[in-house]
Amino acid sequence: MPRYRFSFIALLLSIMLIAGCAGSMAMHSQSNPPAELDYSTTRASDEGRFVVSFTSALDPIAINQMHSWTLHVETADGAPVENAVIQVSGGMPEHFHGMPTQPRVTQNLGGGDYLVEGMRFQMGGWWTVTFAIDADSVQDSVTFNLRLR
Repeated sequence: MPRYRFSFIALLLSIMLIAGCAGSMAMHSQSNPPAELDYSTTRASDEGRFVVSFTSALDPIAINQMHSWTLHVETADGAPVENAVIQVSGGMPEHFHGMPTQPRVTQNLGGGDYLVEGMRFQMGGWWTVTFAIDADSVQDSVTFNLRLR
């Protein structure tokens, strides 16, 4: 009798685990990003200290292809920002994971332009890419929203 009870409990727990995973996957596949998201490629930084834009070497951005971006950084009044230290991060807010690569600024191209290498997105959906900018002791960040298919 105890042997059957153990098997029944193990079977019940297995069914609950499978149902929970299926429900979680269905929730992710049906989730949608907030309707008011701004998908523009030019944005003011969070505190308005910089105006930042990007262009991708891939147009449109494709899934699972390594590529680079050119990031352009200006002051709020339009002067190019030179010699900034820029950190890159990103991920999928709905899936709670980051990027599959560690993109970074590899070159100051001059005129407020910076080469960002190592960009890759492994799946379609809503992505964010954030740039933390430090220029002459002025710090701010900007986040771009992407909807990839």
